Amino acid sequence: MTGLPEAVRFVHTGSNVDYRDPVRWEALFDDLEAQFAAAAAGERAASVGELTRAERATVRLDGRLEAALGARVVIRVRGGAQLSGELLDVAREWLLLGEGMRRHLVPAHALAAVGGLGHAVAPESRSVLRSLGLGHALRALSRDRVAVQLSAVGVEISGRIDAVGADHVNVTALGDDRRAIGGGWVVPLGAIDVVSSA
Repeated sequence: MTGLPEAVRFVHTGSNVDYRDPVRWEALFDDLEAQFAAAAAGERAASVGELTRAERATVRLDGRLEAALGARVVIRVRGGAQLSGELLDVAREWLLLGEGMRRHLVPAHALAAVGGLGHAVAPESRSVLRSLGLGHALRALSRDRVAVQLSAVGVEISGRIDAVGADHVNVTALGDDRRAIGGGWVVPLGAIDVVSSA
């Protein structure tokens, strides 16, 4: 008999060390400490994974797009069109893509897929531009009376945006000579897929 209580004499932790010998108590506590450290490391790894998933759940697409400013991306809109070019500007409701000399204003609601984005996320921006809605961008095009090619759920209209309402735009169709022809079109903002420079 070793003089140790029964509970201590028959401790078994799965290792091959005989802990019934009092000289081996240090090994017992080292083994317990190692088991605790392994369990704590497993919990930390699980916590890190859970925190990473929780943080990823807060990431917005416009934050990822803003982090990719200046990068070449491929955009597919819900109408099926594919555009590629340099990501020039991003706001919550729209993005601006440059393809050579052409510019494409793409409403966020029309995005079907974006290729070429990295995993980076821009910090939350407080810039005024980021808060400008689609209507603001369209009013700037209307004010400058630029000729545009408007794609709206499969419908193509070449013209000039004459007015921007709360939920629609008035577009005057233009001929090849950039003169108004025929009547105008009223296009709901929610139907617009892309507004491109003509």
